[in-house]
Amino acid sequence: MALTGGALSLTPVPYSFGSRQYSGLLADGSSGARAPGVLVAHEGPGITDHIRRRTLEVASLGCVAFALDLYGVVDPSIEEAKGFVQALRADLSELRGRARAALDVLASHPRVDDTRIAAIGFCFGGTAALELARDGAAIAGVVGFHAGLSTSRPEDAANIKCPVLICMGAQDPIIGADQRQAFAEEMTQGGVDWRMHVHGGAGHSFTNRDIDAFGFPGFAYDEAADRRSWAEMRAFFAEIFA
Repeated sequence: MALTGGALSLTPVPYSFGSRQYSGLLADGSSGARAPGVLVAHEGPGITDHIRRRTLEVASLGCVAFALDLYGVVDPSIEEAKGFVQALRADLSELRGRARAALDVLASHPRVDDTRIAAIGFCFGGTAALELARDGAAIAGVVGFHAGLSTSRPEDAANIKCPVLICMGAQDPIIGADQRQAFAEEMTQGGVDWRMHVHGGAGHSFTNRDIDAFGFPGFAYDEAADRRSWAEMRAFFAEIFA
């Protein structure tokens, strides 16, 4: 589905990593001036309408936004997507490599100020954004919304060069209080400038207005948590892009 946001539109951008071809979506909100770049990492189902909307919304903040493609497959089935997620979680070098390839596409855009690039991600995309930071990428900040927090390489937190903002739901059945605590310890031990906002009453995928249609237990859109976490991201951007 093609989506536009006012004067903004999404442009497909092909790129490659290894032997596989990928296709991300770019929205240029720079108005012709040097601007921050924001990498937008998708959930497990891939580049959905939710990610298309978010990419346009980020661009509307005056950024160049690029929705990466982690799979190289358009509209995967739920079973296919689960397989991709499991395989990439088991092979962090591949996950990090795919995220870096997309970061290179964004950083090479002529209007992007490559000293002001952030990575944001939703659910599994939050995992990808965090792994990009754990890989030592030269980015200005990371934001994870109901992100997968665990990693098989927690020692790599020491490689993170930027502030990290995590926005979670207190009632998330996938990422519970134990995982939030383990992440806090990982970030602290790694010397990371991190913060976590936990939204009371919110479950998993609370930013995705389309999620209720799937009927997954504990997954629900929460308008207040969505609005508040987006404001938290904007305040974070104001700080790291200053």
